[in-house]
Amino acid sequence: MSLPKTLAEDVARNLVMVARLIDEDPEEAYAYSRIALRLASRVAAVREAAGFAAYATQKYAEALAEFRAARRMTGSVELWPVMADCERGLGRPERAMAMAGEPEVQKLDKAGQVEMRLVAAGARRDMGQIDAAIVTLQSPELASNSIQPWTPRLRYAYADALLEAGREDEAREWFGKALEADKDGSTDASDRLAELDGVEFVDALGDDEDETVDAPEAALGDAADQDERGDEPGKD
Repeated sequence: MSLPKTLAEDVARNLVMVARLIDEDPEEAYAYSRIALRLASRVAAVREAAGFAAYATQKYAEALAEFRAARRMTGSVELWPVMADCERGLGRPERAMAMAGEPEVQKLDKAGQVEMRLVAAGARRDMGQIDAAIVTLQSPELASNSIQPWTPRLRYAYADALLEAGREDEAREWFGKALEADKDGSTDASDRLAELDGVEFVDALGDDEDETVDAPEAALGDAADQDERGDEPGKD
């Protein structure tokens, strides 16, 4: 709303493309975000979008700078967890842990607090503190039977941490619980369960089938050669 109409439309188009592409083609989304940033760097939504596009392409230093800029503009704490995760991406898990203890966390909504817990557990694992990571994830949200948007990822992270700690039976149970809650396929819990059960996925199309598929093309090629020579198939 702070931009002239034509410029606002141009910026909006680029932001729409960022949103459309960020999951399937993050590099292309990043390119669109840079265009929007050149056009309107003083708009908080643009800085936030640029941050997420950089984050999706693992440009963590750049992402963190954009998130900090957006936070300064808005005063909101909602980007706090992803900012902490950028610190992890930069190889600074201790900074992520420090952020997990800051007053900003208490200002987050429930989804943000769960996200911060996931980041903190990841930071613990980065530092080799697997048991502490497991304890970090143990929470009322994990124990609840209520299915929320964060439930599959929380259960999955807990299962993955248990598996790293060598607690395979418990891990299998929690991967199963993650799968039950994951209606949108946001995790690969089903694949992890299959791995634990020793199920091996193979290519359904084997070498024999490949040869069979190629054979008709070869036969057609022979027939075409015969036509070019003026011969009829089957005759001398």
